[in-house]
Amino acid sequence: MQKPIVRDEEFLAQKSAPATFMDVAVAQDLLDTLAAHADHCVGLAANMIGVQKCIIAVNVGPTNIAMLNPEIVKRSGKYMTEEGCLSLDGERTTVRYEKITVTYQDMQLKTHKQSYSGFTAQIIQHEIDHCNGIII
Repeated sequence: MQKPIVRDEEFLAQKSAPATFMDVAVAQDLLDTLAAHADHCVGLAANMIGVQKCIIAVNVGPTNIAMLNPEIVKRSGKYMTEEGCLSLDGERTTVRYEKITVTYQDMQLKTHKQSYSGFTAQIIQHEIDHCNGIII
């Protein structure tokens, strides 16, 4: 179900709790909300729809995927960039990495380890920052 976007910076600055099987519906809500904002949004974190759980939804090529408890385990190619956010006005400067490897669970809680690069890696890093209470 599509959910409203949270814009409260105090709420967004709180670190999210680990996701469990009980949170799979939140992942689906994230995917639905991301699809509803597809014309101007490429990623969401659960706190952006009011849930303090470590879940993100990301546009990966022609599809959107949900990641529960994503963690970057490898990174390379540090660079500076500016990013916008659906929850915040304007853009902010931040450090990102060109290539990352992420471990995460899918909606069946199966664990995956996947490498990403370029813009997809940047999106994932931004959304993981949301899980950690980092506002970018």
